[in-house]
Amino acid sequence: MKILIVENEIYLAQSIASKLTEIGYRCDMAASIKDALKDEKYDAILLSTNISGQNFYPVIEKHKSSIIILMISYISNDTVSNPINAGANDYVQKPFMIEELIRKLQHLKDFNALKKENTTYKEYVNNLFESGELQPISTKTKLPVLLKTNFQKHADAVVFHYSVEKSEPFTFISLTCGNAIEKIVKTPYNELLYLVNLQNIKKSEKTKVLNLIEDRRAIVSSTDTDENQTLISEIEILSDSKSFDRGDILSIDDYVKYIIMNFQNKFPDTELSKKLGISRKSLWEKRKKYGIQKKK
Repeated sequence: MKILIVENEIYLAQSIASKLTEIGYRCDMAASIKDALKDEKYDAILLSTNISGQNFYPVIEKHKSSIIILMISYISNDTVSNPINAGANDYVQKPFMIEELIRKLQHLKDFNALKKENTTYKEYVNNLFESGELQPISTKTKLPVLLKTNFQKHADAVVFHYSVEKSEPFTFISLTCGNAIEKIVKTPYNELLYLVNLQNIKKSEKTKVLNLIEDRRAIVSSTDTDENQTLISEIEILSDSKSFDRGDILSIDDYVKYIIMNFQNKFPDTELSKKLGISRKSLWEKRKKYGIQKKK
């Protein structure tokens, strides 16, 4: 971790740099705001707010993508509130223990890494579940509810979009896990639950799970579209649109339909029919059978 220490008290800056260097950090020092504005990248900035007669806000603006910890002599709007509103992350009050500073640096480093990871996962999941046709759960839907679907990914997409619309994360539990019941019980009562694989557990276990969530904010999914439960309300999510996923097996007709719909604009009919092992005439007949229009 590369750190810039902006402090005009040279001995203090040297002491901080020495102790941070001992545990593996790389440190540079700047005794003035001008020195701190050089075009160099740092992971963290330790910024003194009492460099006499010098405006430190340009440092915050310059290094706003870095971790910025203020080193202050007293707490006030000018030394803490206003700089944090401008983009600083935290502060330590002089004199401080070096362990406190290290703890704050590590905490902010971990926080930024988790925030970036969370953003990446959200963007990936949003892209994975992007769909304009699956919106059967509204924020007014009374929970608990059972989603019966012919494809697990459809239910996942619905729950993800519901979570985004509600601005609320959910706890995911697979009912095939050995400790699924324990996880349900331990989840805080008001937390949103998403339970999958209802179709893979015994009837007695299904009854136990549904009794457990009868007054909980829970969404359950099953790929058994013949599932008949009277304990909670049901919503069907059936779609002709399919994509391949781990564990998903399509019928021959579904497979051929999927290939035609998704690849007919990428390959000429001669090549597409060859890949499917059928004639061009048969390809034309299947388009007619499935009601697929070829874009020109």
